[in-house]
Amino acid sequence: MERVLLDEKSVERSIIRITHEILEKNQGSKNLSLIGIRTRGIFLAKRIREKISQIENREMPVGVLDITMYRDDIGMLKTPEVKKTDIPFTVNGMTIVLVDDVLHTGRTIRAAIDAIMDLGRPARIQLAVLVDRGLRELPIQPNYTGILYTAAPEEEVSVKLREIDGKDEVVLSTST
Repeated sequence: MERVLLDEKSVERSIIRITHEILEKNQGSKNLSLIGIRTRGIFLAKRIREKISQIENREMPVGVLDITMYRDDIGMLKTPEVKKTDIPFTVNGMTIVLVDDVLHTGRTIRAAIDAIMDLGRPARIQLAVLVDRGLRELPIQPNYTGILYTAAPEEEVSVKLREIDGKDEVVLSTST
């Protein structure tokens, strides 16, 4: 059984709102960098960058982060697939906005923070997610959220983006 939580227009509105909130909280885009967590966080970060560029008339760096080697369950994976991390700027002294599609337990974000701290010492790290589905295992909260939907443990929240899936939507699935 599936239910659409966000359709294409709602995804776009969420990204626009998140962008404005980032700019408002940080008083513009100076000393600000975006880092998208593989896979869908990359495309969300690029979309936010495009919106910031339109609003601020300034190009802004976007990094790509693979957290595979920082996962706390790496030893339980049969064959971990490590992909490229590409952060073409220094994180030192910057405000880093980590971008991901769904925030659930907080473990992915903890791994991402560890990875960023291995690269340097940012002034601050903020978190933007399209969906906060609740059920945290670690004390991690987003600064910017598209939608808060507290999903039950048996529910799955899936983000689909046009760059990968051919369309934009957030779907809730329930196994019955």
